[in-house]
Amino acid sequence: MGIYDRYVLPRIVEFFISNPTVEGRRRELLRDVSGQALEIGCGTGLNIPWYTDRVRHVTVTDRNTEMLFRAGRRGAVSPVRITLCAADAERLPFHDASFDSVVSTWTLCSIADVDRGLNEIYRVLKPWGTFHFLDHGLSPDPGVRLLQKVLKPLFLLCGGGCRPDRDIQSLLESHGFAFRSLKTLYLEGMARTAGYLYTGVAEKPGSGTTERHRCDGEKQRSSLQERMG
Repeated sequence: MGIYDRYVLPRIVEFFISNPTVEGRRRELLRDVSGQALEIGCGTGLNIPWYTDRVRHVTVTDRNTEMLFRAGRRGAVSPVRITLCAADAERLPFHDASFDSVVSTWTLCSIADVDRGLNEIYRVLKPWGTFHFLDHGLSPDPGVRLLQKVLKPLFLLCGGGCRPDRDIQSLLESHGFAFRSLKTLYLEGMARTAGYLYTGVAEKPGSGTTERHRCDGEKQRSSLQERMG
């Protein structure tokens, strides 16, 4: 791990995604997380204070060990049982169907192989388990979308591999998830190139419906890509 990732990136992350508006979104997202939970890309642990007593245990993971160390400080004073695990979202070290809930905030944008990462999330979720997500991504506005693509190299360089132009909705649909809820909006106080949010809860369908949802999602994603050219 380089000096930038170890000492600079954690501070940049906290600066940009720890304002009161974002904290309100976190609180809203995490209030329904329950059972055995997994958080991928936990960063410095900004979500930890918002887990409720509906959660029995949270395993928080990150590939950046300095961020994970900082998350451990927050976990040490949490009333919820927290376990730290250094892990890459593309290779989760857990058995199939291990978790009732998986949480991801500002993480899908920075997974290098996001398809592999989503396959891993799907794998470790129990049937009917829920994926609680909050991330920024591709704007529906052509001008903003163009700027996102132009600025992508800068985001990649300075933001820990962040890609601001991912269509989060399409990605989740194409990997077999069924939405319980989905909101898209521009986050107040943040530049539109970085502040178009996708937030909600997606479900892993139970046995017998998984393949149907996966096929439907792939068709929807292909259709969207065709419309976007």
